[in-house]
Amino acid sequence: MLSVRAALAGCGRRALSTSTIYEGYGQNLFKGAVADKYLKAQGLSAATLDDYTWTSKHADKVAAAVSEWAAERGASSYCHWFQPIGSSGVRHGLTGQVQNMMLHFAADGTPKWDFKGKDMLKGETDGSSYPNGGLRATHTAGGYLTIDPTSPISLRGDTIFIPSCFISYYGHALDEKTPLLRSSEAMSREGTRLLKLLGYNVAGIQSNIGLEQEFFLIPRDAYSKRLDLMLAGRTVLGRNSPRGQEMCDHYMAPLSLAQPAIDAIKDMQKEALKMGIPLRTRHREVAPNQYEMAPLFGSVTTQIDQNVWAMQIIEEMAAANGLAALLQEKPFNDINGSGKHNNWSIGTTCGTNLLNVGQIAKASGSTDIFPVIMAAIVSAVDKHGDLMRSAIASPGNDFRLGACEAPPAIISTYLGEDLTKYFEAYTAGSSDAYKPATKQLSLGAAVLPTLEVPAEDRNRTSPFPYGGHRFEFRAVGSSQNVSMVNTVLQTICADAFKGFADAIEAGAKPHAVASAALKAHWKVIFNGNNYDPANQAMLTERGVWRIDSGVDSICRLTDAKNVKLFKDMGVMTEVELQARQAVGLSHYAGTVEIEAKCMIDMLNQQIIPAVADAGVGSVGELKAVVASIEAGLSSIHHAADDVAKANAARALRLETMVDGRKVVDDVEGLVPASKWPVATYTELLFLDQTNGSASEELIEHS
Repeated sequence: MLSVRAALAGCGRRALSTSTIYEGYGQNLFKGAVADKYLKAQGLSAATLDDYTWTSKHADKVAAAVSEWAAERGASSYCHWFQPIGSSGVRHGLTGQVQNMMLHFAADGTPKWDFKGKDMLKGETDGSSYPNGGLRATHTAGGYLTIDPTSPISLRGDTIFIPSCFISYYGHALDEKTPLLRSSEAMSREGTRLLKLLGYNVAGIQSNIGLEQEFFLIPRDAYSKRLDLMLAGRTVLGRNSPRGQEMCDHYMAPLSLAQPAIDAIKDMQKEALKMGIPLRTRHREVAPNQYEMAPLFGSVTTQIDQNVWAMQIIEEMAAANGLAALLQEKPFNDINGSGKHNNWSIGTTCGTNLLNVGQIAKASGSTDIFPVIMAAIVSAVDKHGDLMRSAIASPGNDFRLGACEAPPAIISTYLGEDLTKYFEAYTAGSSDAYKPATKQLSLGAAVLPTLEVPAEDRNRTSPFPYGGHRFEFRAVGSSQNVSMVNTVLQTICADAFKGFADAIEAGAKPHAVASAALKAHWKVIFNGNNYDPANQAMLTERGVWRIDSGVDSICRLTDAKNVKLFKDMGVMTEVELQARQAVGLSHYAGTVEIEAKCMIDMLNQQIIPAVADAGVGSVGELKAVVASIEAGLSSIHHAADDVAKANAARALRLETMVDGRKVVDDVEGLVPASKWPVATYTELLFLDQTNGSASEELIEHS
């Protein structure tokens, strides 16, 4: 860990040049200038990797280039790096891999370097233990890996990591990425078709995303005293500290040089930069010890891979700095949990943002395309809000959605008053172009320049607000792999684009198609306060999709309309959807079971003995809590099917365990601090107040 003295060295002046700060950027990513050097030795160039047919034309040469790069960087192993179903919030790094040495041994035992195109393109894993929802059993355990050329190969330590897709012997997707790539093709196919009918010919379109990753950093010694944090990632009991987030004083406050969080975050950025991951933004979030980091925008597949890497790096660099990173959605009671805002736009493969009205008008020469694209998206959100809700279903999100820290489980979209008024005129027959307005803000002091701001405000209560050039899916959980989120967005848009294109090909005017869609789906547009219970009741009555239960939302995957949607778009078959539903329900029940067992063990082995020793509180009441949780676990184990198990788990988690927690937390307030056996919220949540002092160094540098 860097000392405060070292951290402050050069404070107040430019200590490092820009070239030093970014030295080594992307050195562990086989892409661009890094790849070009090695590919040129094979008669190729970095541009080869942009044409995905290299997998059939130049695999051996690319493998030779990768091999040389790996050897020079000290790597001697490789693996096919994939993202199994159901790994969100559970698996360290969220990925699967088997690492193989890039060597073979001759008959005399001499090792020889051996890495060919066939090794890079394909892998096989024999095992039915990955969550698979019935797609794979011990007697049908074949699983095959194939390279995903849309995302670059990376290197870390002595291993190169080959982004891969994972399918069964029968071709079923066993991972998060395969459906994502299928949905990318579907959206590009139907989107380019629609654009062509609107007079704009493009080679293809793609989703571009930026992911805001929130997480907590807590002292590792306190973390190690909490069975629930170590095994479940959240506290299942714990009395509120006298101080929480009442004054929001943590929000965007200075990153203190007197405690290790800043060193951990710097290490996260440094490690990520080596892998070409530009974690550009870092700041404190609203809850104590909560932070956020965000990269630049990029294509959907590379950004998801980078986020998966970033989550692993966050955990590892926190540990290296004496901290523990918590990525779960709701690790602490009564303070804000963590999300991962999925900022999403659609662009052409040549770089034009279809959601940027000025950019698309300039590139296409038409002002008629933007309202058609936007109308298609609005219709998709209204028709398939249930799938959007399903995509963000996680155990942790059941605590967040609707709790005034994340948007409610009601899927509406915010367009802003300016754009909404434009669409009102558009549906009434106006053919005027949309011209985003701005306004001037005077700050009231002559020395301060006038600010020009957008006409639209930012609606942080909306689950899917439009922000001028992109939509922000705000309700995504922090521990999620966002592949399913973006698979859903791309699939529902592909369906909407297809519907529009079909109607136009049949003779309808684009303006008429878009206007009819807006009129039919207008109810999903809401610009007000989504946290207001009266507005939530109004939207529910209006018929906007509302699914409060994460279990119920998971079950929407196999609804008939959604099975048809995914099948028609070529994204997932019915059995693949059934598998994902089964895995989601099993994940939910399994998560709750872990949490419940942690609570039972903490009560029996720590809390009850401490209370008995202190001679305060009621041991009988605590034993009754244990009995109620054990009864809840029994109901899960005896439930008839996956849905019943998950529903029993939800009731145990959100009712029985919540009620039991109150009993325990009340007792915590009575037991002397010296006798309380687990780390308290005060010990966990206030790094600034409880970790170290830099007074001598600060005085020395003042």
